[in-house]
Amino acid sequence: MPARDPWFDNAKMALVTLAVVGHAWSLLLPDSTTNSWLYDFLYVWHMPAFVLVSGYFSRSFDLSSTRVRALVATLVVPFVVYQAALAWFQAGIGWGAPEHPYLQPLWPLWYLVALVLWRLAAPAFLRLPAGVAIAAAVAISLVGGTLDLSYLSLSRVVGMLPFFVIGLVATPEWVARVRTPAAQQAGVVCLLLTLWVVRDLDSWAGTWWLYFRPYDVLAAGPVDGMLTRAALLGLALGCSLGALSLVPGVDGWFARMGAATMVVYLVHGFVVRGVDAAGVFDWTTAHPGLGRLVVVPAAVGLALALASPPAVRRLGPLVDPVGWWRGRARPAAPLAATRAEPVRAPRPTRTLDPTRLV
Repeated sequence: MPARDPWFDNAKMALVTLAVVGHAWSLLLPDSTTNSWLYDFLYVWHMPAFVLVSGYFSRSFDLSSTRVRALVATLVVPFVVYQAALAWFQAGIGWGAPEHPYLQPLWPLWYLVALVLWRLAAPAFLRLPAGVAIAAAVAISLVGGTLDLSYLSLSRVVGMLPFFVIGLVATPEWVARVRTPAAQQAGVVCLLLTLWVVRDLDSWAGTWWLYFRPYDVLAAGPVDGMLTRAALLGLALGCSLGALSLVPGVDGWFARMGAATMVVYLVHGFVVRGVDAAGVFDWTTAHPGLGRLVVVPAAVGLALALASPPAVRRLGPLVDPVGWWRGRARPAAPLAATRAEPVRAPRPTRTLDPTRLV
């Protein structure tokens, strides 16, 4: 089995940490121009980058019974469990419940639905030449904005499909080019230009465009909507690759946390919602300067705490209940049998780490 590349683990941990920061930011100073500017900059690229990496790690997915069962165990079952748990938790702190619980994914849980649908579609895209697959995904995204896809977060699933397909058809050689010094220099330029461009985002798009809502909801016609979405897709792709080019390839404690993205992603929503219900964000609104200094480090600290080995040991069974149950139910092999039969290493293309989201 090939050794893990710490570059990917660093990227995954950095991106899931930014997801926690973004969700904390969504409840911080919603009327602040500065906060809106930085929020827009982050949301232009951090989830598209996450989707790119998810696509890359879905390249070996097929519709075999083994893969489909693993998909159900590691994504569908956690979605069912956490959708119910988050709905119950939100009701307990005074938030409204969704009208159709399992057709309206709550907050971060849309991504589990997206991964299931994207991976089921992956074999079809992998049969196409890379350029054709990407063009088809872009066309589906642009046309999808004209449709009212309100359930299962399908508007966002369809809108962000190009990033998944680009990662899906990417080759190790493509990834190597992203990690070159020239790519890093271009990445810095792209990120700085985007930081400047999004200061005026409301004049030609707006924050709601970053959620890939239908064009009519965004008060845009089909042509204007497609042009705006195409511009945002290009901007997001450039920034995603630019940000990924800056990820270090060194191994260490941060890279090792990259195997726990599922734990961080599923659990952090409860903490952020709970903190909001406790009135902490009311305090940050009353103290805007200090609030920024508190919220971002606290969000980063939360992500690191949830990805720490003690947290993963305790929360892992809650993230992967099927795997935990199978581990409890599986009887130990007799000693004689283990001596008589050679131990075979697991096939890497058939193994899914339930604590890793991408």
